[in-house]
Amino acid sequence: MAITIALAGNPNSGKSTLFNSLTGSNQYVGNWPGVTVEQKTGKYKKDKEVHFTDLPGIYSLSPYTLEEVVSRDYLVNERPDVIIDVVDATNIERNLFLATQLLELGIPVVIALNMMDVVRKNNDFIDIKKLEKDLGCKIVEISALKNENIDKLIETAKSVAGQKKMTYQEFEEDVEKYIKEIEEFSVIKDNPAKRWLAVKLFEQDEKIMKEFPLYGKETRRLEEIIEEAEEKYDDDGEGIITDGRYNFVSNVTKDTVKKGRKGMTTSDKIDRIVTNRFLSIPIFVGVITLVYIIAINFVGGPVTDWVNDVFFTEIIGENFRGFLENAGTSEFLTSLLVDGIIAGVGAVLGFLPVIAVLFLFIAILEDIGYMSRIAFILDRVFRKFGLSGKSFIPILMGTGCSVPAIMGTRTIESDNDRRMTIMTASFMPCGAKLDVIAMFAAFLGGSWWYAPIWYFGGIMAVVVSGIILKKTKYFSGDPAPFVMELPEYHMPSARNIFKATWFRCKAFIVKAGTVILLATVAVFLLKSISLDGHFVDFNADPEDSILAGFGKIIAPIFAPLGFGDWMASVATILGLVAKEIVVGTYGVLAGIGEVGAEDSSMVALVASKFSVASAFAFVFFNQLTVPCFAATGAIKEEMGSNKWFGLAIGYQLLFSYTVAFMIYQFGRVIEGGSFNLMTGLAVVVLFIYGYLLFRKDRSKLENKNFSNKENDEVVKYESN
Repeated sequence: MAITIALAGNPNSGKSTLFNSLTGSNQYVGNWPGVTVEQKTGKYKKDKEVHFTDLPGIYSLSPYTLEEVVSRDYLVNERPDVIIDVVDATNIERNLFLATQLLELGIPVVIALNMMDVVRKNNDFIDIKKLEKDLGCKIVEISALKNENIDKLIETAKSVAGQKKMTYQEFEEDVEKYIKEIEEFSVIKDNPAKRWLAVKLFEQDEKIMKEFPLYGKETRRLEEIIEEAEEKYDDDGEGIITDGRYNFVSNVTKDTVKKGRKGMTTSDKIDRIVTNRFLSIPIFVGVITLVYIIAINFVGGPVTDWVNDVFFTEIIGENFRGFLENAGTSEFLTSLLVDGIIAGVGAVLGFLPVIAVLFLFIAILEDIGYMSRIAFILDRVFRKFGLSGKSFIPILMGTGCSVPAIMGTRTIESDNDRRMTIMTASFMPCGAKLDVIAMFAAFLGGSWWYAPIWYFGGIMAVVVSGIILKKTKYFSGDPAPFVMELPEYHMPSARNIFKATWFRCKAFIVKAGTVILLATVAVFLLKSISLDGHFVDFNADPEDSILAGFGKIIAPIFAPLGFGDWMASVATILGLVAKEIVVGTYGVLAGIGEVGAEDSSMVALVASKFSVASAFAFVFFNQLTVPCFAATGAIKEEMGSNKWFGLAIGYQLLFSYTVAFMIYQFGRVIEGGSFNLMTGLAVVVLFIYGYLLFRKDRSKLENKNFSNKENDEVVKYESN
C-alpha cells in the first residue's frame, strides 16, 4: 500500500540531506501551486510505494513567509499519512518548537533526531524514552550524513501510518479550557486538525479566520474568550500560545537533555575568529583568493595546456585526423570533425580541470559550514548600504551556475529585493565564465591577483548595482530582515563533496557535448562558407566568410570597448547562448588541431587581438552582461512579467557595456594611449555613476517628510 510521508523541519536541520539519502535520483523538483517556492517530491529507493514530499525549511506554522504558508497549506489540506519532523539534536530546544505545532495537526508524527553522532561526540545525553513519553510520539536517533538508522526511521514511520489517537502538548489550565471550547465550534469540530485550528483561532490567525469563518454566537464567544485571556495574561493570543510552547519545550528538554560539555563549542571558538568584526572580511578575501589561485594559476596553467595541446590536439585530434584520411574521408568532413568539433569542444573541455578544482573547493567550503558564514559576514557589511544578506545566499550560489542562483531568490520575501537579486545574481563568475577567465589568464601571464579579481569584481558589481537600484522607486524600501542559523562546523564528507563536484562537472560536460558541440559545428560551417555561398579553403583566412561578414556588421558596437574585431564580436554574441561558446569559438577559429604541444594557437590568437585593457573589458563585459539562454529563461520565469524581464535584461546590457567602456578607455590611457573624446565620455559616465551611488535616497526623504507632516498634524490637533 502506498503511503505519503512529509519531511518537515527547521532550516539546516539536515532535512535535505535525509531526503537525498532516501530518494537518491528518484526525485522530482517543481514549484508549489501558485507560488515560486521549490517543491521536491520523490520515492523511497528501497520501496517505490513510499512517497516523500520535502517541505521547505521552516521555524513554525505561522504564515510569515511563503515557505511557512505552503508547508502548512500542504499539511492541513493534503494531509500526508505521516510527518517526519527532522530535528537537529545539537539544537533540540529550538527545533522542538515546530514539533509542538506538528503534533496538533492530527497526523502521526515521527521525530528523526538527527546529528546524534555529533551529540555523542560532545558527550551529551538525550533520554529518548522520556522524551517520547513527554511528546507523545515515536523518536528515532539518526545521522542523515552517515546514513545511520535511516531504514529504522522509515519502518517506524510506516508502522504509525493510519494511527488515529494523537497526543499533543497541553497549555496552562485556563488556556487549555479556552482552546477546548473553541474546538467544539461548528466550523472546525469535525476537522481532523481541529486542535491546531482552535489554537490558530485563539491566536486570531488572519488566514485561518478567513478560511474558517465564524458566525453569530460563535463569533461573539471567540471575542469574549480572547478578551478574557488578554486581560488575564496581559498579552495577545499569539503571545500567550508562543510563551506556552516555549515553556513546555524548556521543561521537556530540562528533564531529558544533559550537556556533557560546558562553555564554548569548537564551532563557537572558530566563529570568534572567522566571524570577528575586524578579521572576517580579510579571512574571507584570503580564502576566496587562495581557491581561485589554486584553481586557475596552479591547475589552469600546466594541466589545461596539457589537455588542450597534448590530449585534444596530438592524442585525439591528430590520430583521428590520420584515421579519417586513411579511411578516405573527404577533406571537408575531416576538417569539420577535427578542426571544428574536436577543436571547439576540446577548447571548452580543456578547462574542465580548472572548473573541477573550483567546484571541489566550493563543495568543501559548503560542507564544512563556511559558505553560510560568508552570507552572515556580507550581511553585516552590506546592510550599511541598504542591502540584505538574504540576497547574498543566492548570489553566492552563482559561483556554480546562475540558474539555481536565480531560482534561489524565491526565499526572499520582499518583492523589491527579490527582483533586484534576480537582476544581479548572474554577475558572479559561474563555471562557464571561468572558461573565459582561464583562457585570458594564460594570455595575461597568470599573475596571482588575476584569478580572484573576477570574483570580487562580481561582488562589487552586485553592491554597486544594489545601491543604485535601491535609490529608485522600483526597488526602494528597507532591506529584508535576515535571520539564519549557522550550522556547526564539521569534517567534510568525501562522499558529499565528490557527489556535489561530480554533479556540477557532469552538467558542464553534458553542455559541452550538446549545446557547445552544435555551436562549434555552426561556427565552423559559417567560417567555411563565403558570402557568395562557396566553400573557402580550410586553411585560408576566413575574412570573406559569412561568420566574418556578420562579425564586421556588429563589430562597431563593441569598438568603444576595445574589442571591435569581428572574432571577438562574434564570440560575444554567441556567448549569449552559453558562455563556454566564447572559448569554443576561438578554438575553432584558431584551429587548435593544427598546433603542437609547445604552443597554444588559441592563446596566441587572443594575444594578437587584445591589449591588457581590452582583455579586461572583454572579460568583464561577458561576465556582467546578459547570461546564457538557460539563465535568461530563469530570469523570465522568476520575474513573472515581460515588463520586469525587459527591465532586467536592459539593465544588464547597459551596466555591462558602461563598465567595460570605462575599463577600456581608462586602461588605454594607463597603457600610454592619448586622452581623446571617448576618454572624456568615460569620465562623464564615471561621474554619472558617482552621482547615482552617492545621491540621497528619495524614498527615505519622502518617508521622513511624510512622518514630519504627520507629527505636525498631531501637534496642531493636540493644541486645538
